[in-house]
Amino acid sequence: MTTLVLASASPARLATLRAAGLDPTVVVSGVDESQVTGLPPAELALRLAELKCAAVAERADLPAEALVLGCDSVLELDGQPLGKPHTADEAARRWRAMRGRSGVLHSGHCLRDVATGRVASATGSTLVHFADVSDAEVEAYVATGEPLHVAGAFTIDGLGGAFVSRIEGDHHNVVGVSLPLLRELVLGVGHAWTDLWR
Repeated sequence: MTTLVLASASPARLATLRAAGLDPTVVVSGVDESQVTGLPPAELALRLAELKCAAVAERADLPAEALVLGCDSVLELDGQPLGKPHTADEAARRWRAMRGRSGVLHSGHCLRDVATGRVASATGSTLVHFADVSDAEVEAYVATGEPLHVAGAFTIDGLGGAFVSRIEGDHHNVVGVSLPLLRELVLGVGHAWTDLWR
């Protein structure tokens, strides 16, 4: 029986996969995201996903038939990569820069079949249009703590969803894992998507 292992602590990714009929085991990679610098945003997202996947796939305690999925998301604004802001001041600064504008959310995906060593990886990119939120809305949103620990300082599936006026592309990619893209990667390593349904 094939086991999907999610190398991510993201509750949004886990919820998305569960809603799609999968039941992944979560094994957090522990990869230090700050170790990778100097890459364009889409490449950065993919490289971090690859590192997370590799860190978990090399563990000795995985099921023999595991498929390990590493993901990482980066928002591109003005050509610059924006990961997690971590502090309230940084989250507020970003929102003042993003409001009324558009950015591209890149989610890197890397899937490894532990049994065969086959790897497939790709980046999904979705254009995100942000509402022209007020200073008071920015302050209230930042005060919730939600934007501090997510790429680009926003969620589309939480409190921040009201501040995203529209997207062009895959909604799930903005949440952090593109289901259509993941299906292609599963096929690419020689498995059937429907075999992963619980």
